Amino acid sequence: MICQVYPLSFQDSDGDGRGDLPGLLSRLDYLCELGIDAIWLAPVYCSPMRDFGYDVADFTGIEPCFGSLGDFDRLVQALHERGMRLVLDFVPNHTADTHPWFVASRSSRNHPQRDWYVWADAGPDGGPPNRWTSRFGGSAWEYDAGTGQYYYHAFLKEQPDLNWHNPEVRQAMAEVLRFWQARGVDGFRIDAAAVLAEDVKLREDPPKPDADGQTPEPERVERVYTDYRPEVLDWLAELRRCAEADGPSLLLGEVDGSGDRIVDFYGDAGRPILHLPLNYRLIDTDWQGPLLRETVEHYLTLLDALGPEPGTAGARQGGPGKPKGWPCWAVGSHDKPRVARTLGPERARLAALLLFTLPGTALFFAGDELGLEGCPVPSEQSRDPFERQLPGFGLNRDPQRAPMPWSDAPQAGFTTGEPWLPLEPGHEQRHVARQQRDPASMWSLYRRLIALRKAEAALGVGSCFGFFTADALLGFQRAWAGRRLQVVVNLAGTPQVHRPDDGRPARLLLSTRPDPEAPGSSEGIRLEGYEGVVLVLD
Repeated sequence: MICQVYPLSFQDSDGDGRGDLPGLLSRLDYLCELGIDAIWLAPVYCSPMRDFGYDVADFTGIEPCFGSLGDFDRLVQALHERGMRLVLDFVPNHTADTHPWFVASRSSRNHPQRDWYVWADAGPDGGPPNRWTSRFGGSAWEYDAGTGQYYYHAFLKEQPDLNWHNPEVRQAMAEVLRFWQARGVDGFRIDAAAVLAEDVKLREDPPKPDADGQTPEPERVERVYTDYRPEVLDWLAELRRCAEADGPSLLLGEVDGSGDRIVDFYGDAGRPILHLPLNYRLIDTDWQGPLLRETVEHYLTLLDALGPEPGTAGARQGGPGKPKGWPCWAVGSHDKPRVARTLGPERARLAALLLFTLPGTALFFAGDELGLEGCPVPSEQSRDPFERQLPGFGLNRDPQRAPMPWSDAPQAGFTTGEPWLPLEPGHEQRHVARQQRDPASMWSLYRRLIALRKAEAALGVGSCFGFFTADALLGFQRAWAGRRLQVVVNLAGTPQVHRPDDGRPARLLLSTRPDPEAPGSSEGIRLEGYEGVVLVLD
């Protein structure tokens, strides 16, 4: 189980309204009590903070608003003492325009680091070299008057793209990994992993046939030449070899998860790539029973086809050993609307049940365990550069980045100052201290589910089979060493009755309701509206 922590919004220790490393350190016992195995820490590198840490000015320093390298070292040590691991966000696609590499690169066309970034001459009309668009809107090219060329930026103009075709760049980024591994980091989440390469011939991305005025500008083209280029997989495989040179190191990746592409980022026996390409299909899919079942089964089938890791004896169908295509289910991140906002509070409880009972690694965003829905932030007050560049398209990421509510203290115990983003409305009913006292709370459900996942080998390494849909019900089975569990969720707001096909008696192991009824009789098991259960089949 991995929990993403967005440090700006987790816990402030010095009253400046922004979360920091000492604040996170003070809350580690909370994460430990919840039962997670690792945290994915969003960037804390030195940064101008135009994109809140994803614009890096020094890959081996800590931004003072977060603390110091000493604070970071203490955090790693404290995590390890509690049996938890640290996965650090790694931002290899671009730097800040204040990074010394870019300052040197733009100083002269003849500078040795000129080719560390993507530079091009003006187009025939004297404007940008082509019509590539930034993910944040507008042209992806920025003119540099000092050298008379344009540089490419997939995101903000203050985030120039590194030229990964240059082996010196790849070597420099490998050194960044080694630096943090030497400080005890256990793994990395690779930001924008699929967009490291751009077409060297600068060919145009074709327009999407179905795009219209309601489509955000960056989504009006098929990113054939600025996304998912074949050489990216080779470069990520290089990073994997580097990361594992001195021992195990976990690599997560933000990739193109659409269609069947996600499996490409696992690689194969001769060229392993990422351990966990991030998969958000549980929240990106319409929650209709047959469609949700098809989505889950298709993903697992894709990964089963990859086969087991070399030297292991089995895969998810019940044998020992870890399969190479190990699943990953994520229901939240700092970039995605809160799961409780997307699905609604009732189905968010069902999503939690599926997250921790489907095979693979479970990942959630800190605050999901509280059922947070996000704080509405008007465009004119937004801090998010995405929303400021493209207002009105519903792309604002500020809502899910609202600070964590800890207690009924002023500012919900997050800070003694003014929070950098407003607290979510209704936090008085959802803060940590209140939910820890309530056995019916979302926090209590998360804790029970995580504990069950760790106690039941069938949920951790067992086979997964027997998917079914019936009316509004969706279910499947997990089994290991003779123990057989069945997971059933009611996707409707009205009661449903589940009748096991084989007529086996069932014992209730867990329900998403705090006061569930008895499992039922041979005639069936009644599930209340939006209830999910885990049953033991005897």
